[in-house]
Amino acid sequence: MSSPVHARRAARRSRSLTVAGAALAAVLAIGLSACAPDPATEAFLNGDEKAYTSADFRTSEIPPAERDEPVVFGGVTEDGEKFSSDDISGQVAVVNFWYAGCGPCRIEAPDLEAVWQKHQGDDVAFIGVNIYDQPDTAKAFAKTYGITYPSLIDATTGEAKLAFAKVTPIQAPPTTLVLDKQGRVAARIIGPIEGTSILSTIIQDVLKEKA
Repeated sequence: MSSPVHARRAARRSRSLTVAGAALAAVLAIGLSACAPDPATEAFLNGDEKAYTSADFRTSEIPPAERDEPVVFGGVTEDGEKFSSDDISGQVAVVNFWYAGCGPCRIEAPDLEAVWQKHQGDDVAFIGVNIYDQPDTAKAFAKTYGITYPSLIDATTGEAKLAFAKVTPIQAPPTTLVLDKQGRVAARIIGPIEGTSILSTIIQDVLKEKA
């Protein structure tokens, strides 16, 4: 028969093990949640491109009278070429914020290229803004997904993202902006563009506007 002292010691050991076990479980839970991919990335990796929710896809158009000042931006592309918004002055422009490890960015890449191919003869410019990667990673992405328009490498300076953030919210990538011929933000798409029709329609509408 155990003594009262032994019983108290056993009870303390049991409580210590319980607390330690709970703490370890909490640490593991935090670690796993930090490492877990976002739902859209996980869906992409699983081959289920439609697993993201409609809440991930939001489009807003801004009437001409309500648009902010033109966005002046620039940087260096993945090929080391200097780019300035002056280079596309007078054109409708599509600016896509992305990075290579972003699952939704991979999902939308072929659709963005398809819209670019459709409208590149219509006085329209496409430019990506890569917010995380270095040039080699961006070039590998472009080769894999057949992207032919350039991207600014903005990871180090944040120059382009900061320029746009002054006039419009920049959400987690992918975010796609359509600029009018004056360089003002005319529309914003948050999340993957989910096909080509909506972006193409926005471009056509903005092209019809008088500069």
